[in-house]
Amino acid sequence: MLLLVQYTLVFASVLMLVALGGCFSEHSGVINLGLEGIMVIGALGGALMMRYAPEGTVGFPLVMLTLIAAIVFAMAYSSLLGVACINFKADQTIVGTALNLMGTAGATVIVKAINTAEDVNNVSSTIQYIDQKKSFIVKIGDFEFSWFMLIAFIGLAIAYIVLYKTKFGLRLMACGEHPQAADSVGINVYKMRWAGVLISGVYGGLGGICYILSGVSEWKFENGVAGFGFLALAVMIFGQWKPTRIALAALLFGMFRALSNVYFGFDFLMSMNIPGSVYNMMPYIISLIILAFTSKKSRAPKAEGIPYDKGQR
Repeated sequence: MLLLVQYTLVFASVLMLVALGGCFSEHSGVINLGLEGIMVIGALGGALMMRYAPEGTVGFPLVMLTLIAAIVFAMAYSSLLGVACINFKADQTIVGTALNLMGTAGATVIVKAINTAEDVNNVSSTIQYIDQKKSFIVKIGDFEFSWFMLIAFIGLAIAYIVLYKTKFGLRLMACGEHPQAADSVGINVYKMRWAGVLISGVYGGLGGICYILSGVSEWKFENGVAGFGFLALAVMIFGQWKPTRIALAALLFGMFRALSNVYFGFDFLMSMNIPGSVYNMMPYIISLIILAFTSKKSRAPKAEGIPYDKGQR
């Protein structure tokens, strides 16, 4: 049971961070379907920092350097969405899909090129961080506390305060509801939408590095992030684009995802002789079922997905 709680909190942290990122982007009026690719690129930045950090860098300094690298890489990658969809008014669904495909493929090529440059016989897309991972884990008895659990909680608090308690957040949401009205009172819609996209990059990058550090001590980048970007979108929709509801939805989805890792520890689950692949599919099946029953009541920002035209009224 303790292991189930531990994995639930870890996976919920990933889903919460990424879903909050999508929440910021969509509240500004830009649909960010590229969260999957942003997660991969953020994870790549963090993994490279762990690999090439100066010798002797451990503990808090390593954690901070890794987080900064993940954020910078993810923000740079999310800016492609901003350029295409905000500046050039491209179709946001197509651009997001392209970012997902390009993210995993690009990360695989980069890692393989780095590995080959260091050893011509090494053509894998894997980066190891066995010793470095220890800096992100704190043992409390039998429980392993990950710093990402705290980061996710802080990210949730920041999201709530920024969106509902600051002028910036209210202006951001105004741009996603009625950008023409926002523009009429002096709000720069383009800047606010850029802010939303870049903030989604920050959260997505943190979610990406959190995901690859949640399991083994190495990551094969051609595997991507196993659909967690899309699962985070389901969490965001189920949470009605509201931070507190997103947190609760992330815990629910995280629990079902954790079951696929620890079901072998429960005798009553083992006695049912259900294949492990079914438990792996469970969070995605649950997401489809939940969205099927709740989609009619979903209230997305009215102007999301619609390129802003300053001359339109």
